Amino acid sequence: MTRTLLAGGCSFTYGHELSDDMEGNTPSRKTWSAHLSNSVGANYFCTARAGIGNDGIARRVFNYIANTKEQCFVAVMWSFTSRYDWAMPRHRNLEDTRWTTITPWDTESEQAEALRRLAGSDGQLRIWKQRKLNLQETGVMPFADALYRYAANNYHETYQSWKNIVWLQNILKNKKIPYLFTLADNTLFYDELTPLWEQDALMNAMYKEIDFSNWHTFGERMMGFNQWATLNDYEYGTTHPLDRAHKDASELMKDKFLQLYKGE
Repeated sequence: MTRTLLAGGCSFTYGHELSDDMEGNTPSRKTWSAHLSNSVGANYFCTARAGIGNDGIARRVFNYIANTKEQCFVAVMWSFTSRYDWAMPRHRNLEDTRWTTITPWDTESEQAEALRRLAGSDGQLRIWKQRKLNLQETGVMPFADALYRYAANNYHETYQSWKNIVWLQNILKNKKIPYLFTLADNTLFYDELTPLWEQDALMNAMYKEIDFSNWHTFGERMMGFNQWATLNDYEYGTTHPLDRAHKDASELMKDKFLQLYKGE
């Protein structure tokens, strides 16, 4: 049976702004994860979604592996900690009529910044404007305003992200599903130069539960893909590194990927 490479992540894994991007209608086949899949002739399925956070990434990967009989290899690029995944009152415009991603850009206070950042891409602007309409219709936007005004904080977001990483890691190990984890940005583990696991005993213990032998990072202090692409002057679209960065990143990841894929 041919194995399926199951990719999880945000827009850096879905492939927004890559050369085969059809305004976000289908996952790109030019992403880092698609290149890894092609290198071993695996089937490819992408659970990534633009703007999704780490709890949503873990949920979507788990939902797939829990409902398939395929032999899978899981490749996940974890995202920024400041995004939330929430089960809302049912609505036809929510994912599976229930789930939504909530990001800082979904608040009224960040609308001007979102417009500024996306101004160079008509396609990205169309996607964002449609998302804004959906958030208003489903009642997510006022909830996002309240969430980020009164409750959101880096400590909670880091804790939630690490908990979801450990949760998915342990499920994959229990099911004997091989996997490779990587990351988009090292704010998942650092506040500038300060390690987030040094905050207190709970965070230190949570950090120690993560098995880093199955990770690829892009440099010192857990550098992420997006930081690496910026540091090495890769071409960007509006907010995403383009085709060459994904191809070169997959080459950097290939040795570790093959080791895990072959069970060596």
